[in-house]
Amino acid sequence: MADEPEQAPEESGAAPATVIPESDHPIREHQLDREALKVLYRLRDAGFKGYLVGGGVRDLYLGRTPKDFDISTDARPGQLRQMFRNSRTIGRRFRLVQVFFKGNKIIEASTLRSRSEYDIDGEEQVLPSNNTFGTLEEDAFRRDLTINSLFYEIEHHTIIDYTGGVRDLDQGIIRVVGDPDRRFTRDPVRMMRVVRHAARTGFTIEEATFAALQQHKDKLKLCPHSRLRDEVLKDLQSGACRPWAELCMASGLWTTLFALYEPLFTGEHGERVRQDLLRLFAVLDRIHARCTDEEPVKIPEHLLLAALLLPWACERFGLPETNIRGSSFHRLSRAIREDVDAAFGEPFNVQRMAKESLTTLLINLSTFHHARSQGADPKWLKKKSYYRDCSRFYDIYLESQGMEAVSAEHFTVEREHEAEVVAVIPPAADGSGGSSRGKGRGGMNPAFSSIKTGVFGLRRPRE
Repeated sequence: MADEPEQAPEESGAAPATVIPESDHPIREHQLDREALKVLYRLRDAGFKGYLVGGGVRDLYLGRTPKDFDISTDARPGQLRQMFRNSRTIGRRFRLVQVFFKGNKIIEASTLRSRSEYDIDGEEQVLPSNNTFGTLEEDAFRRDLTINSLFYEIEHHTIIDYTGGVRDLDQGIIRVVGDPDRRFTRDPVRMMRVVRHAARTGFTIEEATFAALQQHKDKLKLCPHSRLRDEVLKDLQSGACRPWAELCMASGLWTTLFALYEPLFTGEHGERVRQDLLRLFAVLDRIHARCTDEEPVKIPEHLLLAALLLPWACERFGLPETNIRGSSFHRLSRAIREDVDAAFGEPFNVQRMAKESLTTLLINLSTFHHARSQGADPKWLKKKSYYRDCSRFYDIYLESQGMEAVSAEHFTVEREHEAEVVAVIPPAADGSGGSSRGKGRGGMNPAFSSIKTGVFGLRRPRE
């Protein structure tokens, strides 16, 4: 690292930033995504400044492959749209530009944002949208964590650091930018991001940040339910949900988020319930760790949520030992459905179909448990529409109990056939070559594929 902080050349008059030269950091330009480099170089050639920001810089510094390569620039959204025709604008309050490339790859470019929008020291109000755009320094200080507030620029291959993020990366510390009490009060979801990044990196949460997290954890109840649900799903899909759960339990966030577990944790079997949860999450992490570009792995969301609820359901309903059939089975199913709805569905704004799927997984845990205790799954069970999901869910449960490991191949996403799709459009009655709209289905005609299986079950007509 440079011995003396240098002033970022593009930030004349701004607070000095530490500029780390290429010789003092591990990031090299060839490690950047090719499409991200195309965006950065086009911005430079058009006379704008462009920077790789956030998690991309953090992960490259740590020797990891970034999931996303996000870019910040002094170009405005309209200027970005003119430069990149293969793009679209998203967002309401602050507009982002998504640049599309082959292979469904998306590079997000955002205009540098003003610190005044989330002014750490000012009044608690959001300023008008005409004050949204800002400088590099302002953009750095409006970010949540120091390790996510770094900028990498390709002109001199330097890292620009306003918040001490490089120091925290070197020391393995998660630290909030600014006053954590104020930042958590303004947006309580930041507490979940602190825990998430600590779990994913294995870093230690800085003392003041952790104390503020414990003090303000109840403010999570003020957040929109759907936003909390989405944040929880990110953590369950992260491949680090066991350390995430451990940190949530240690900080008190767990029972704030999932109040249904509070009486269980303080009860006679509290430690057993905790360990059951952690073992289940360890299985999910192991499966996610098998994910590669060649063999992507995806665990359905309703199955992830069912795993989160399983120790609670086992304690409350005696699963999986309960063995009932007929009307008793339906009564138990209805009881599980009602309790899932009241204790989890409503607090997290879970959709009806997902709640039904959750109930199916939980109630049939006993079905599979008793069927397999007698040998293989019976034929009638294999014919059920829920068989595959329930079987995979039960296998996860078995592994968490020390049984045979479930195969990650059961969660491998099948790649779709990349075949040319040919639209079959009959000639128009007026001889215009098909310019007029057809009758029925709004003038739409079915698309057929050259592959034997077709697309959407349709086969290409024979010549």
